[in-house]
Amino acid sequence: QKKIYKYKKVLSNPSRWEVVLKEIRTLVDMALTSPLQDDSIHQAPLEIVSKLLSENNNLTTQDHESIIVAIAPLLENNHPPPDLCEFFCKHCRERPRSMVVIEVFTPVVQRILKHNMDFGKCPRLRLFTQEYILALNELNAGMEVVKKFIHSMHGPTGQCPHPRVLPNLVAVCLAAIYSCYEEFINSRDNSPSLKEIRNGCQQQCDRKPNLPLRLIHTSPDLVSQEATLTESRLKPVIVTSNEIHVEVERNNTANQKMTANVGNDSEPNLIDCLMVSPTCSTMSIELSAQADRILGCYVEILKMLSDYDDWRPALASLLQPIPFPKEALAHEKFTKELKYVIQRFAEDPRQEVHSCLLSVRAGKDGWFQLYSPGGVACDDDGELFASMVHILMGSCYKTKKFLLSLAENKLGPCMLLALRGNQTMVEILCLMLEYNIIDNNDTQLQIISTLESTDVGKRMYEQLCDRQRELKELQRKGGPTRLTLPSKSTDADLARLLSSGSFGNLENLSLAFTNVTSACAEHLIKLPSLKQLNLWSTQFGDAGLRLLSEHLTMLQVLNLCETPVTDAGLLALSSMKSLCSLNMNSTKLSADTYEDLKVFL
Repeated sequence: QKKIYKYKKVLSNPSRWEVVLKEIRTLVDMALTSPLQDDSIHQAPLEIVSKLLSENNNLTTQDHESIIVAIAPLLENNHPPPDLCEFFCKHCRERPRSMVVIEVFTPVVQRILKHNMDFGKCPRLRLFTQEYILALNELNAGMEVVKKFIHSMHGPTGQCPHPRVLPNLVAVCLAAIYSCYEEFINSRDNSPSLKEIRNGCQQQCDRKPNLPLRLIHTSPDLVSQEATLTESRLKPVIVTSNEIHVEVERNNTANQKMTANVGNDSEPNLIDCLMVSPTCSTMSIELSAQADRILGCYVEILKMLSDYDDWRPALASLLQPIPFPKEALAHEKFTKELKYVIQRFAEDPRQEVHSCLLSVRAGKDGWFQLYSPGGVACDDDGELFASMVHILMGSCYKTKKFLLSLAENKLGPCMLLALRGNQTMVEILCLMLEYNIIDNNDTQLQIISTLESTDVGKRMYEQLCDRQRELKELQRKGGPTRLTLPSKSTDADLARLLSSGSFGNLENLSLAFTNVTSACAEHLIKLPSLKQLNLWSTQFGDAGLRLLSEHLTMLQVLNLCETPVTDAGLLALSSMKSLCSLNMNSTKLSADTYEDLKVFL
């Protein structure tokens, strides 16, 4: 404490910077060589230097770099204090090509990303990391340097050994993207800006008035003339600020809404204007050159993160709530670039990844809605929509509910893509008919006409009709009510047996201690009267359970003892309202899933 007090006194009144630099080095050596184990021994020198830099703004760039190099050994195992982070940010902005950025700041940022637990408590650490990455992007190689840095954070193996790296990188990316639209957002709501938060302006009276970001209204006479025009034409509305230029094109419906608001004291915000007619409104946002570089850099980092298989599940989970401002989602360049990340989620066969395309809760849009035809981010003819539907249908345990949602909201795009020969959409339309999702007869006939207009649709519709005829024939012929297969029987044996006779009245089927798998579910769903099914000690898994839950609506007793089913498949049983008895002994059932099933069953 005596030594620290001595250095505080010496460095509080610097006379010659040569002497100051020498004292700083001596102070750092004292902290490194001290045998005492205490955090304050390493933090005190950093705080002294931080105060010295904040009180002396007339230092040269060479002085800055000399001080940074002098305190570098202390930063190997300690986070820099807030004021020092601000100094580092300034250096990254002013001298991004300095060797200090690469040689000194790199291990500091790596330590922050590996060990930081909450940027909310240390926002300037996040700002420093953000500025450091932007400095890397300013080097000659640009994004290649950033890509190498991201790879160094992940490590050479297939699994990143540091669990905090990905959440911290995503937090930095989200904050940087938000900053690109910050002035636009602050003109819409009256919240303090990040800059104001950094400067400590928390009170309303401390803050500057909003920037003059307003919708420019024409005169009432001109608006009236525009509203009475019989020809249909689009009218541009310009919104400007010192960094953002927004142009909105709206149709006559939007013009009428604006006419109705003339004379009202409150001006409509930009998002309200867009919501007047989402299908006809287009919005292009032009950011400043600096904001555009920031946006491009951090969206590219999100793309890099999505390329790592081990990071993709956590990344999908972090992005599932759509943590971006509305202005970003209305920005064509942003949604077009982010489409690559969504495509990676849609291509991943793991359910924990592609299930994050759906909304995080009921009543809130997810990426699936945003990138589907008619969505604000859709810029293609439905290719991404089709791939998302394909992967979700393969793992969704509430297939009927998903199909019902498609029928209510996306039936038109589904029929259009099916008309163009998309096999996934043809399958969707066939399932809608098979599950009786569509009640309207005219709509059913339109779907049938769409299916019969293509070769693949005609073939699949014929197969559907054949299945329906077989079920009716089974029910007409009747057959036994109880059946037990011998042990060691296989899927092929079961298929051969069920195809050899009539089992339309079969109510009790025992497959216990056989070798059947989930593949036999395709034959079990052809037993419409089945009420009791025994699968004890078989290899029947999750895929089979999902199929049974959608078709065997009359099933009352199900024995899954000693089967390889997991929570993913067992949750599908929540839709079987007739189920009275369920045996899940010796399965991979978790306590949470057990409680969920108790609610539904």
